[in-house]
Amino acid sequence: MLHLPGRPSAGRVLAVASLLPALAVAGWLLAGLPLLLAGRYTPLPAALLGLAATALLALPVLRGPGPPMEATARQAGAVFAVAAASGVFNALLHAEQLAVRRDPATYAQYAAWLAGHGSLPIEVRAEAFGGADPALAFDSVGFFPADGAVVPQFMPGAPLLFAAGDWLGAMSLTPAVLGALAVLTLAGVTARLAGGRWAPLAALTFAVCLPVLYTSRTTFSEIPSMILLFGGLALLHDALARAARHGLPRRGEAAVAGLVFGLAVLVRVDGLRDVLPVLAFAGLLVALRRFARPEGAAGLPLLAGVVAGAGLGLFAGYVLSRPYLEYLSRSVRPLLLICAAVLVLTAVGTAAAPWLARARRPAWLPGAGAAVVVLVVAGLAVRPWLETVRRTPVTEEDGRTARFIEEIQKANGLPPDGERLYFEQSLHWVAWYVGVPVLLLATLAAALLVRRLLDGRSFAWLAPLAVIGWTTVSTLLRPEITPDHPWAARRLVPVVIPGLVLLAVWGLARVRDRLGGRPGGGFDGRGRGRRWVAGVGAALVLVPPAVTSIGTAFTPVERGEAAAVAALCAHIPRDASVLIVERVTGDRFTQVVRGMCGVPAARVRHASSGDQEPGARRGPGGDTAAEHDVRRLINRVRAAGRVPVVLAAEAAQVAPYGPPRQAMALVTRQDERSLTGPPDGTWSLRINVWMATG
Repeated sequence: MLHLPGRPSAGRVLAVASLLPALAVAGWLLAGLPLLLAGRYTPLPAALLGLAATALLALPVLRGPGPPMEATARQAGAVFAVAAASGVFNALLHAEQLAVRRDPATYAQYAAWLAGHGSLPIEVRAEAFGGADPALAFDSVGFFPADGAVVPQFMPGAPLLFAAGDWLGAMSLTPAVLGALAVLTLAGVTARLAGGRWAPLAALTFAVCLPVLYTSRTTFSEIPSMILLFGGLALLHDALARAARHGLPRRGEAAVAGLVFGLAVLVRVDGLRDVLPVLAFAGLLVALRRFARPEGAAGLPLLAGVVAGAGLGLFAGYVLSRPYLEYLSRSVRPLLLICAAVLVLTAVGTAAAPWLARARRPAWLPGAGAAVVVLVVAGLAVRPWLETVRRTPVTEEDGRTARFIEEIQKANGLPPDGERLYFEQSLHWVAWYVGVPVLLLATLAAALLVRRLLDGRSFAWLAPLAVIGWTTVSTLLRPEITPDHPWAARRLVPVVIPGLVLLAVWGLARVRDRLGGRPGGGFDGRGRGRRWVAGVGAALVLVPPAVTSIGTAFTPVERGEAAAVAALCAHIPRDASVLIVERVTGDRFTQVVRGMCGVPAARVRHASSGDQEPGARRGPGGDTAAEHDVRRLINRVRAAGRVPVVLAAEAAQVAPYGPPRQAMALVTRQDERSLTGPPDGTWSLRINVWMATG
């Protein structure tokens, strides 16, 4: 039973409320994953098990009084107001990305299938087409072939969450709810590490950053990942603070913190990289136990939790998304080797702890550590003048990416060069979105904190700074994403932007203490100087990201897709088998028709796909299949007792098979694709689908 004696303080309310998002997300994932593996992911069992799992996670964390957190009712209220306002704002301007053009629609279709079927893999019903045929392809963009079925790209964590929103009839609003919870989570970490007075500023700055708006309006995995990573930091901070205060941590609390960290792998495979510093930190805690430090007792539970959570994620990926992991093998295998190396080094470091403790720390080390921080940031800042990151295509996917980049370069008025990746500009991306003042304050804060840590102080900051520093540097060195914006900005959301905002407000607090309110320092010493410094600093932190966001913040993208898909489904007979004969339409709508219309769908291969005999033709809207193949498949569908329906992008592409009818005529807006500056608007988007009944 939770113990909240009397009326809880505002600080306690904020502390508990900022932990609940991570506990709820982790509880739902722990309940949903076994149900999905059993093929029984349905609303009632998921709700009952999800609530039970969340309660079990919360019990060791919230039982009894928590570590003190200083926050006034006004400060806590401001945090809740910012979180709620961000949720409402993004819900009103939510996107509707259902046609599979990029990752959000893949996540949406993944979630829609889970919501409707509760199991994987996705059935393709080849018998509805008269059986398998060399000209039939059941896979499509974002959906891999697997033993007579298809499996969706990506880890299952985020779709498990979005499917719950689909059950409530509001999948498109679920990202906005998660975005609001992410704002609350960051505010809680800020209140713990920088003080309650800075939590509203951090929450508001994070909420108005364009990448956060972008990923809080549609079905991305970055926001759930951020909730788990920063929720884990908050849980770990409380466990260690309780240990320092009472002399012994609750091992269950540390284990929950580790489990929450580890479950980030279930949401994004990149989570494996993000939790590496937590593994090393757990080893440090184990070493501290040998010196009778009370925090040391948290080491083994933390390590066990991280390994268990990450292990569940990797197991789920192997069972449910193996083709996706194989596709990423060039980056996943080295990452697994790095994880193994970190575990070995952690074990060695723990064993050598007594010897390391006797070694004398050079007096110059703290200053050198601070200087390294500044030099790393400076190196990333000047990188565009020293390096041009390129990649020569070696796979079919690399080639498609190169052609895509060339098209964007042409649209941006740049010379075409598909091998350019623009990764050298990654720190400049950060400056676009958070502003130069935040970047400078965060660098100052990181340097000062490294100096303190190497001087044996500010231990509470060690894990947060390790996670933020490691992930920020590794992400900026190799973003590994198509470099158009706002698309590439999503890489900054799980750790980089919230981490820099957290560091910046802590740095602003130090500047305020140093410059404001000093007797004889130019102010009257009654707090006016501190208020002046805090006010100007807050404006410098908040205004640049808000100004960058204005260009796109009030324009929703891909609105109308839900209604357009519903209309498409209404045009297709319930006993139809759908043959998609044009490449782009097949990429976009194969899974939409199968998953949302509930009708068997397949692409008819065309010559440019590289696995079909010559004879296909190029229609005015793209590559189309050979007519003799389509007619043969139409006859097979009729023989199976079903109605053949042919889809393509233009009337001329379906006219040979029956009177053409337009099933979709969507005119909407899409994200800008900018390579050399932050996006400041949107582009038009037209999607047409024509059909004929064979």
